[in-house]
Amino acid sequence: MLGALGAIALVVAVAGCGSSGSGYANASRPPSPVSVSIYLTDDRVAVSPSHVGAGPVLLLIANESTRSRNVTLTAPAGTAQSCVAADASSGPINPQDTARIKLPLVQGTCAVGDADGALPPALLVVGAERASAQQDLLQP
Repeated sequence: MLGALGAIALVVAVAGCGSSGSGYANASRPPSPVSVSIYLTDDRVAVSPSHVGAGPVLLLIANESTRSRNVTLTAPAGTAQSCVAADASSGPINPQDTARIKLPLVQGTCAVGDADGALPPALLVVGAERASAQQDLLQP
């Protein structure tokens, strides 16, 4: 009797170890994030690099001006296609302070400037989507 119960337990255990048949969806990873530096002075806004591919970016903003600034990314005047799905804003950045913003960019052009329009905006041109990071090693 004990041998029969052991055999039944073994059959039940083996039957429970199978796959459900749904398979594994190996979706591609998004592109690796790139850093874009934005530098504000009392006279201008500078963006480096000014051309990137679409995908996730980390905006590193340095306010080297003498007053608080609010950086915005919007569609340039006269264009309909912006590089962000909706206008983006950093919020106030104090003088001599920095901010970091992570967001996805889409193909298009953005005017990077101060929210109050006191500085002439710099242009950020976003091209086609960057390649997937699927085959990159040592990525988070």
